Amino acid sequence: MRKLVALVAVAALVAFAAPAFAANPFMDVPMNHWAYDAVSQLAARGIVTGYPDGAFKGQWKATRYEMASVVARALAYVDMNKASKEDLELLKKLVVEFKDELDALGVKVEDLDKRVGVLEDGVGGWKFWGELRFDAKWADDGGAYGLTGDTDFTMSRYRIWMKKKVDDKVTFIARLGGEDVAFERYYVSVALPWDATAWIGKWLYDWEDEDGFYIDNDAWFTDQTAKGFYFTKPFSMGQFDAFVTHSEATTARVTTGEAYYYGARLKFAFNDQFGMGFVYLKKDFDEDVNDEGADWDTYWAQAYVNFTPDVTLRGRYIWQEIDGFDDTNAYQAILQVGQDTLGFTSLWIEYADLEKDFAIDTADPYANYGADILGTAMTEDTEVWFVRADQKWNDTWGTFQRYVTVDKASDVDNFTFGVNYWYTPNIKFELVYDDVDYDNDTQDDSLLRLRTHVWF
Repeated sequence: MRKLVALVAVAALVAFAAPAFAANPFMDVPMNHWAYDAVSQLAARGIVTGYPDGAFKGQWKATRYEMASVVARALAYVDMNKASKEDLELLKKLVVEFKDELDALGVKVEDLDKRVGVLEDGVGGWKFWGELRFDAKWADDGGAYGLTGDTDFTMSRYRIWMKKKVDDKVTFIARLGGEDVAFERYYVSVALPWDATAWIGKWLYDWEDEDGFYIDNDAWFTDQTAKGFYFTKPFSMGQFDAFVTHSEATTARVTTGEAYYYGARLKFAFNDQFGMGFVYLKKDFDEDVNDEGADWDTYWAQAYVNFTPDVTLRGRYIWQEIDGFDDTNAYQAILQVGQDTLGFTSLWIEYADLEKDFAIDTADPYANYGADILGTAMTEDTEVWFVRADQKWNDTWGTFQRYVTVDKASDVDNFTFGVNYWYTPNIKFELVYDDVDYDNDTQDDSLLRLRTHVWF
């Protein structure tokens, strides 16, 4: 009897795989028996096999070895199939109901609870999450922040993510966003042999974020959405990534034109303290769209040193070739110190030196609040200092300050002070004062912004 009772709970793990039961293969389990359906279903799925004489022998006590094999086969079967919300609710009730029997057989209920939690995370094979960001802005009359008048209320971010595990090797991922509700991402992630992974479709890659080269408005090159093929392969000391895309393109140098965009990254982590890497990016336009041409190649070498787990120095040197322009370069150095080290604040200190004709391929890296700070096309040799400090006072309150100075013929200074308040772990209010000062004084401006940020 105990054997039958325990098997009912195990049967719940596989009950959602098919709507109908198979015929009972055991002659000693009559059709009017209360456990008939459960036994038939388990036998049909190979979870229980009976004895060599063809009997189930439900009145016998199961050995620990027998039940261990049943549970192992049941859990393996569950991993290959989908569950509905109703099935999971039934499973949880059965696990609670037969806890003593399962304990007696050595099946830990807490392990089953964890497995049910994993199943619930993808009920029906889908998972959804998202975020919302609403900004209220008030500015002076300098016009630097691009507001319509002196007040703007805007939905600056609205995103709904969705993911479906198609099978054990393929996952579909998509994102809806924008006020017009368009698909901003849609691709499949395919698990390949030797721990490699491929993305196929419309995806975003951001190597500079992954490697710690910015915390402000944008990366210099890689925070981009593209349509194409992306490949990544980790190895014992590092990682290799490569992609190829083709799209309609608009950059600082070009107003229109179709282009191939290629990239590759190879990075090494020699130990916990030191690592380095190499990146190559190329944009190759199908046709030249101005007299000087538009194709460009960008290369950089990067390295980092972790003095402690909380103190890191990183840097990179960048070479750039743009058709119609002299070759140019830039370098960037960053010291990052966590709050655990300084006690009251974290600290990010960044220095960048960009030669004339150097081109950034994304947005202005330091225009975090809408005013032009650095720009994307260097018309002269330019230096940048950027400092940010964040203070996390408790689970509810935090403050931050940032300062950017751009040294060129017409200098730019930008200062920010902000306060964060976490009403709950899923909603944060941020009040920011930002001030920008230009050498010519014609667009000096300041901004007050209240942001509501929700994650769900």
